[in-house]
Amino acid sequence: MNKNEKMLTIGQFAALHGINKKTLMWYDEIGLFHPAAVNPENGYRCYNYRQSPVLETILLMRELDVSVPEIRDFLKDRSAENFNRILEEKIADLDQQLMHLAAVRNTLSNRRQDMMTLLTMDLSKISIIEKEERCLVTVDIDRHTSFEKEVELITAKTEAYRLGRLHDASYGSMLPAASLLRGDFDDYTKLFIEIPFLKPEKNLHIQPGGRYLRAFHKGAWDGIPRRYEEILAYAAQNGLTLFGYSYEKGINETVIDRIEDYIVQIEIPLSSASS
Repeated sequence: MNKNEKMLTIGQFAALHGINKKTLMWYDEIGLFHPAAVNPENGYRCYNYRQSPVLETILLMRELDVSVPEIRDFLKDRSAENFNRILEEKIADLDQQLMHLAAVRNTLSNRRQDMMTLLTMDLSKISIIEKEERCLVTVDIDRHTSFEKEVELITAKTEAYRLGRLHDASYGSMLPAASLLRGDFDDYTKLFIEIPFLKPEKNLHIQPGGRYLRAFHKGAWDGIPRRYEEILAYAAQNGLTLFGYSYEKGINETVIDRIEDYIVQIEIPLSSASS
C-alpha cells in the first residue's frame, strides 16, 4: 500500500508529529483538523500520511501564537500569498521580541556590573578608566527645575522611546565640567537616560569614548560638592584636564533603604592632552 494511503491510529499519528493525541482530539472537536476516517464500529479516529503537511502547518502557526480562528480562515483558503502574509507578520513580531529580550539582557548586565562594582569598590579611591562612546537621551534642566518637573520630563522621554518600564533604562544627571572648574557644583543642566541598544540619531547626546576620571560619593546629595573638591584637587595634582560633562548616576538604589547608604558614581572625561 502507498504510504500516502496507509491509515494510522490517532496514537501513531500523534507520535509521528511529537504531540499528545488529546491535541488531535481537540482539533477535531473544534473543527480545525479532522481525521481522514472514523471507524464506525468503535469511533476510533484514523489519519493518513497526506495529512501531515497540514498538521505541521497548524502546529507551526500555533507555535507562532496564531489564533485558532485565523488558522481556520487560512485553511479555508490556503495559498502562498496568505501564508507569506502570516509569516511576515510573525517574523516582525519575533524581531520585536528579540529586541526586547536583548534590551532586558543588557539591562540585567548593567545592573550586575553595578553590583560587582559595589562589591569591589574602594569609595575613597579616584581612578582613571576607559569608556566606549555612548548615545544618551537628555532633557534640559536648570537649578530652578522642580523635582516634579524633572519627573514629568523623564516620563515624557521614556514614553517617546516606548520603554516598557522606567527600570528598562539607566538615569543620571549631567554637570558641565566648566561649572565644576569655577566651583559651581549645583549647575546641573541635563538629565540623561541611557537606553539599551539606542541607535545614533539627531538630538541625541554623544558621551565621548576615552579616558575618564571616576569617583564615588556615599551619602546625601549635599555632600557631593565636597567630593568634587577632592576630584578637582586630584586632577590638578596629576595634571589632568577635565572637559565636557560630569556624568552622575546612582548605582545601588535597588539594594538600600536609607539615603545615608546611597552611592553616586561620578565619571568625567579627560582631555587627550592630560598627562
